[in-house]
Amino acid sequence: MTDTVIQYDTMVQMALLSVVRDVLQNTADEGLPGDHHFYITFSTNHPKTSIPSYLKERYPEEMTIVVQNQFSNLVVDESHFEISLSFNSKLEHLYIPFLSLEGFFDPSVDFGLHFHATEVDNDNLEELPAIVEAADDQQDDENVDNVVTLDTFRKK
Repeated sequence: MTDTVIQYDTMVQMALLSVVRDVLQNTADEGLPGDHHFYITFSTNHPKTSIPSYLKERYPEEMTIVVQNQFSNLVVDESHFEISLSFNSKLEHLYIPFLSLEGFFDPSVDFGLHFHATEVDNDNLEELPAIVEAADDQQDDENVDNVVTLDTFRKK
């Protein structure tokens, strides 16, 4: 018998990230249906996150964007999404890896997800399934919260 532990927390995080990826891909293809709109919180410290320097200075650790009425150039692939949003009347392009996500919330249906932003040292990750394998290989001896928390986004 081995000492290997099934990494359920990593597997669940990757499955939930794929939900966000699918929702964003549908939005890129079809637009936002009905009253749906998204608040997406991500780590600005993730090595592959790319945002304008003035936004990085203003939001040195995390940032929340709103995908609602005025967005363009939404491109989604297996490992990241890109979007253009207006900041101070200037259109800016953001590159956001799925592993940098910390939260996703759609207030129109009171649906939210909370993630543990994961840094993976492999620069060649192309797909979420590969990310799962890479994340499974990481052994973290610190206390890890294995619960997917939705309470942050629930109305009180």
